[in-house]
Amino acid sequence: MGTELHELLRSLRVWDPAVTDLPPLDPATAPGDPLDLFTRWFAEAVAAGQTEPHTVSLATADAEGLPDVRVVMLHGADADGWAFATHADSRKGRHLAARPYAALVFYWPVLGRQVRLRGPVAVAPAEEAGADLHARSAGALAAALTGRQSGELGSLDELARASEAAWERAGREPDAPVPSWTLYRLRPDDAEFFQGDARRRHVRLSYRRTEDGGWDRRLLWP
Repeated sequence: MGTELHELLRSLRVWDPAVTDLPPLDPATAPGDPLDLFTRWFAEAVAAGQTEPHTVSLATADAEGLPDVRVVMLHGADADGWAFATHADSRKGRHLAARPYAALVFYWPVLGRQVRLRGPVAVAPAEEAGADLHARSAGALAAALTGRQSGELGSLDELARASEAAWERAGREPDAPVPSWTLYRLRPDDAEFFQGDARRRHVRLSYRRTEDGGWDRRLLWP
């Protein structure tokens, strides 16, 4: 089995030219604020046909400092930070309560790009979390109403019953409150933009927040 996996891995290509375009990144023309470059790159990923470009890996650590990572959805990005949401009593919610610091990484292989962000995480006001949730789909509300995220599940039948009840309530009560649903914002201290290159001369542009709230830019070896 290990040999089969190894052979399969060896057969795969990264950034196949048939499906991937690797545009250049000129650091001299990059904007001074990482939010501006992120907004541009996100729009370019969408235009290039990247599937689910708004999915992002979120890394947190528990009270003992042990890391964990999972994929979540980006809910927005502005001067206050990059936003995502979850239940406050979920595993990642408990991690953030104990250690309000996290990292995000976006990967858009259609353009050979990554964006990495790291910084403190703040909780948005409850009314903002509610407005964000109720602006989304009925399915999103039903999932939030199902609740008990990361808790132990007795059976799939139990999940089906809880989900069915949540869907029914979401349809009947589209503004139903979900007190545990929490909107978080990561305000980066560090942001890195990685642009892949066919000859492996990858460009890594790093932004680091300065004491006066501005940004210092530098290049990193790939």
